Amino acid sequence: MTALRRHLGDYWTFYASAILLFTLVALYFTVPAFQQFSREFWDVIWSEDEERISTFFQQFGIWGPLLIIFTMVLQMFLIIFPTWVPMVVAVIGYGPWMGMLISVTAVFCASTVGYWLGEKLTGAVKGNLLKGEKFERLSDFIGENGFWAVVLFRISPFLSNDAISFVAGIVKMGYRKFIMATLAGIVPLAGAIAYFGKNTDTLEAGLYWIGGGGVLLYGIYLVLKYRRKV
Repeated sequence: MTALRRHLGDYWTFYASAILLFTLVALYFTVPAFQQFSREFWDVIWSEDEERISTFFQQFGIWGPLLIIFTMVLQMFLIIFPTWVPMVVAVIGYGPWMGMLISVTAVFCASTVGYWLGEKLTGAVKGNLLKGEKFERLSDFIGENGFWAVVLFRISPFLSNDAISFVAGIVKMGYRKFIMATLAGIVPLAGAIAYFGKNTDTLEAGLYWIGGGGVLLYGIYLVLKYRRKV
């Protein structure tokens, strides 16, 4: 019994994620209304139809922004689309300023949940995760660059925003430092998406500019860091 409790304590976050996924799948196949809503939601967020997206979310009133925030947190577990997609949807649905506020709030909530889950993992699970090549590289990267490593991952739309939250919690970066770095990176990204996302035709080019700008800033940081060592 003690061994079972220890095992459950070690892996409870994985079991919680599995239960969440199983619950959603079960609802999808057993509740017609949920299935219809899920299909409509999926079609809308990928439609690139600005009027359709705006109409869909505004019909929920105050629950519309909460739906986007919940989607951002949920996709951290399911990884069903890139992090920037709900941010674009928020801008199209609620305009640049409100969309930017919703986006930053959503990333703040998702990052906090991810960090907390990573921090709560026990030593055995952390060891197994950090043996993976991806997690090992991320943990080394955060350990060496700390604050600016998180900023880079947040400001670039093409890097793994979800993994950085888990790993920061696993290596116990420090929540205040982590969340400040998250905001330092996500606010410029959300602002840029708010600007480019007003027109879906310019969004793709805008995302490449944003990602390139993030890599350039990090390159400048590495050069300055190297020069300080020399």
